[in-house]
Amino acid sequence: MKKTYIVASRGSKLAVIQSESVIKALSQLYPDIKFELKLITTEGDKDKRTALWDLKSSGFFTSQVEDSLISSNADLAIHSFKDLPTEMPEQLIVAAVCKREFPEDCLVAAEKISSINELPLSAKIGTSSLRRAVQVKRLRSDLQPMPIRGNVPTRVRLVKEGKFDAVILARAGLERLGMANEISVCFEPQEFIPAPAQGALAVQTRATDSELNKLVSGIDDRISRLEALAERQILVTTGCGCHAPVGAFAKITGETIRICAFISGAEGVNFIRREIEGPAVSAQSLGEKLANEMLAAGGREILEKIERCEEK
Repeated sequence: MKKTYIVASRGSKLAVIQSESVIKALSQLYPDIKFELKLITTEGDKDKRTALWDLKSSGFFTSQVEDSLISSNADLAIHSFKDLPTEMPEQLIVAAVCKREFPEDCLVAAEKISSINELPLSAKIGTSSLRRAVQVKRLRSDLQPMPIRGNVPTRVRLVKEGKFDAVILARAGLERLGMANEISVCFEPQEFIPAPAQGALAVQTRATDSELNKLVSGIDDRISRLEALAERQILVTTGCGCHAPVGAFAKITGETIRICAFISGAEGVNFIRREIEGPAVSAQSLGEKLANEMLAAGGREILEKIERCEEK
């Protein structure tokens, strides 16, 4: 009988597709081992009304999945890395970061367009992200970012039904769902900066499961891990949550990494953007340095103001 490992995942269509892709990669490496998918319902799957930028806690899409590992009801879990809080339970680790593709954001519009400038005046833009909202307003001050919830197909449908003129989504999700034909415009990630670790899949395990961790490390992609960790270091150093108007994008070329990031006020008025370049092996320390530069340039005051507003 084959040894079996239980793989925990959110139950959304996208999450299942992502988890199945990881299971396929592991099964190809280890054909004598069975990886069995177990679907978990998270708070994010239950609450489809609250705007994500109004959330006071992290782990909205991950904590129940993590609980299944801690309670040994699953052996490994697959997450969109951008959804994982920077502070994980001490019992858990990210044993692998799969090769990342399509880290950028894209626009799905009601009418086929080739530029955001072709959207109508005061167009309604659906987005669940303050990070996206402030960047949209910087591109065109007349555009109206509006909260939207639901899975990717639901958001695309709302555009087709005329509820929104366009929505902004992660390109990776549309590509994995086979919906790339719905994309109107792809943003350059150095210019419209994505969420830290966007497009990357993280395989989470218990730290003590040394045998499984060694197996899972076989699908770890070094470049994707370094890029994602550099981006997430921005969140770690600034101490802000994953729903704050903060973005980061890292790109490794050869042995060099370039990181660009921003911190913004909720209205996009105070917008601090910085870049840094250095050795790829120093990815996280460079991310930390970049974050501290932004904090010193006024980012600390911006984040404190946002925190005070959230407490009211």
